[in-house]
Amino acid sequence: MGSVKTETHPKYFADAKVTCVCGRTFTVGSTKEKLEVEICSACHPFYTGNEKILDTAGRVEKFKARRAAAKK
Repeated sequence: MGSVKTETHPKYFADAKVTCVCGRTFTVGSTKEKLEVEICSACHPFYTGNEKILDTAGRVEKFKARRAAAKK
């Protein structure tokens, strides 16, 4: 076997700053010091409750009906 490589992992930033386009900032652990994201939990429709479901074939209603029937 060959020798073990040293320094193979990138530098880790425990308090990397994340900036969302909505204006929210928070810190996470990352291999990049600064991150820019397009959507976060403060502006994502799933978390805000402002979901807009485009359903042309009635698939969502069919799914909800099957799920309700399965719970019975």
